[in-house]
Amino acid sequence: MITTQNQRVLLVDDMPAIHADFRKILVPQAHESAELGAAEAALFGDEPTDAVNAVSFELDSAHQGQEALAMVQAALAANRPYALAFVDMRMPPGWDGVQTIEHLWQADPRLHVVICTAYSDTPWDEVLARLDARDRLLILKKPFDPIEVRQLASALTVKWAMTEQATAQRTALEDAVRERTEGLTRANEALQVEIGGRKHLEGQLVQSEKLASIGQLAAGVAHEINNPIGYIFSNFGTLVDYLDRLFEMLTAYENAEPGVSPPELAAGLRNLREKIELEFLKEDIPVLMRESRQGIVRVRQIVQDLKDFSHVDSSPDFQWANLHQGIDSTLNVVANEIKYKADVVKEYGELPDIECLPSQINQVVMNLLVNAAHAIGEERGRITIRTGTTAEQVWLEVADTGSGIAPETLKRIFEPFYTTKPVGKGTGLGLSLSYGIVQKHQGRIDVESTVGQGTTFRVTLPMSRTVTLGEAQLASA
Repeated sequence: MITTQNQRVLLVDDMPAIHADFRKILVPQAHESAELGAAEAALFGDEPTDAVNAVSFELDSAHQGQEALAMVQAALAANRPYALAFVDMRMPPGWDGVQTIEHLWQADPRLHVVICTAYSDTPWDEVLARLDARDRLLILKKPFDPIEVRQLASALTVKWAMTEQATAQRTALEDAVRERTEGLTRANEALQVEIGGRKHLEGQLVQSEKLASIGQLAAGVAHEINNPIGYIFSNFGTLVDYLDRLFEMLTAYENAEPGVSPPELAAGLRNLREKIELEFLKEDIPVLMRESRQGIVRVRQIVQDLKDFSHVDSSPDFQWANLHQGIDSTLNVVANEIKYKADVVKEYGELPDIECLPSQINQVVMNLLVNAAHAIGEERGRITIRTGTTAEQVWLEVADTGSGIAPETLKRIFEPFYTTKPVGKGTGLGLSLSYGIVQKHQGRIDVESTVGQGTTFRVTLPMSRTVTLGEAQLASA
């Protein structure tokens, strides 16, 4: 079904008589239309066309190519384009038909053209090759038949309308496809965001389960080790006391040795003392006892640090805690990760207790310390831990002398599952989870890095947290 009608026709010919003939054919009076309809019926075997229903074209005239171009441009500007142009081949002294058509098509590529000529100075193959638009170009030889002219006008204006309709439908289809594609793209982007969010939550769940496992392990270790360590520690004190008494007795025996008789017995005692190296034992046993005591104290401290790190005995709610104590316990937990790679320097400032989830803050510190250790290469480096206060906030820094982070990587370090470590060496969750924990504490985490020199992470936390609207509503529910 054709919805776009355009009966506008342009005639380009230098002879006024041709214009008069075309006007009679395409814009006839009523009686002329009846005669033309009868002629069509006689020629094509159809019923005569009613003069009232005969198609009447809107015909405009131009006598030179330049004038035709101006009219086509004006019609386009008025949004009333021509559907068809009849163009004479020879129109001295101006452009010939081919030149005229070239200019008209530059202005309006949709225009259909009929070349009207009795002869041509240029071979038709050359004309068609030069114009190269045979789907919009027909040739009408003079003298022409009025019926032929009218049939060409009717067919080509209908073709123009059908082409416009097809173009409009194609444009609408392209718009629909583009809109659908954009919708699918948006849906895919939303899906990717949701997938990323689910992966992040899964990662957090895995990490939470790891922390819970650490807590359970610490509780089990504390339960299984603390009791025997208590026995050992208690017995060790008694043993030291016993040794002191034995040494006191040995000293008394040594003092009494010169008075021992017979002389053979005294000589035997001296030989035994030399054989067992009593003097050395009296010096070495106290040293061994001190080292053993230090080892027992170290074991007790490690167990306590595990408990402090995971806070297995603590409430899951926010509580007031000492940040330095948490850092120190975390250092003990990751000591084996650091001690072969870097020296740890503490530059602690004066800090008040802060309101936090201690085990989660310890997790952040552990991630920063482990990352710092991993950033240090073959040469032994340094990890510096600094703390301080600003206004109502506290801050801690973990600075390393490692390889640094490239600018393109620095932008992505807090993304879930992003890691530059080899496969199996990192999950890409440490910094992402640390970022989430700091955000949960209403703080922020910043990073500065220089490639080849090192990296500094700074965590800033409020001394006391502000209760959110959601928490307040939940508490009042």
